[in-house]
Amino acid sequence: MLRFLRNLLLLIFLGAVLCLAAGWWWLQQPLQTASGEPVLVEVPPGAGAQRVAERVAQGGVQVPAWLLGAWFRLSGQARDIKAGTYEFAPGITPQGMLGKLARGEQALFSVQIIEGWTFRQALQALRGNAELTQDVQGLSERDIMALIGYPGRHPEGRFFPDTYRVARKATVSSVLRQAAQAMDERLAKAWAQRDPATPLRSADEALVLASIVEKETGLESDRAQIAGVFSNRLRIGMRLQTDPSVIYGLGERFDGNLRRVHLDTDGPYNTYTRVGLPPTPIALPGEASLRAAVKPQSTRALYFVARGDGSSHFSVTLDEHNGAVRRYILGR
Repeated sequence: MLRFLRNLLLLIFLGAVLCLAAGWWWLQQPLQTASGEPVLVEVPPGAGAQRVAERVAQGGVQVPAWLLGAWFRLSGQARDIKAGTYEFAPGITPQGMLGKLARGEQALFSVQIIEGWTFRQALQALRGNAELTQDVQGLSERDIMALIGYPGRHPEGRFFPDTYRVARKATVSSVLRQAAQAMDERLAKAWAQRDPATPLRSADEALVLASIVEKETGLESDRAQIAGVFSNRLRIGMRLQTDPSVIYGLGERFDGNLRRVHLDTDGPYNTYTRVGLPPTPIALPGEASLRAAVKPQSTRALYFVARGDGSSHFSVTLDEHNGAVRRYILGR
């Protein structure tokens, strides 16, 4: 009897060792997907281990859901699994899969906000992105700013243009919040490095000037000199006379052709009729324009005109400027 019990215990021990070895072996085995391509699996909030395993199997990973669920539970990490959208490529192991779920390493994709866009253009692009969860549809600009934690702030210029890596199905408001925080950081950094001689009185004014510089040129080498021209005008109380600001003020009324009547009709954004900066930014400025606004090039120029090749011609006197206009605009 004693020998029988001893042999039985030995068999149980060996069986347990074999099960543990088989389990360890399985945890290291690469899993395949039905399509042979990476698959996306959405894990809903509050999902238990078995529910998550079923979602994985239904999503296209070739694995027994009961076995995967058992592994999740036995691992002790089931409660660490985070909701979100995950990408599993062919070759991922059960152990690697659990690690990704527990760390919350969600599938990411790129969302781009372009330098020089207006807030409305950025919002339109985000609202049209099928990878994002739309949570700002029907909201006014005021409501959107309140939703992302900036109540009472005008949205124009407040979002840093960049490429953001965000989780699939992230909300539009979360992308806007990230971009707004990025602009806060970049603007504060730029303002801290400002030229002591700047005529700008605040970081907000620097943001307005940067937005004008952004719209006036796409040539990085010209930005600091253009900012220098506008800074000179601000110092002496000369009107900025910048077309992009007038165009912004026209909004949907602008048909692509800026006319003399537009320049003569007074309004908050008409820098031909009013002295100083417009009341808000007119676009989303990038890093180079922020830097140019706070550290403009030292210049005597008060005028500039586009040459037609992306660059600008700068003039100190009105006579020189009029000559440049005849040459580059009128072709005389």
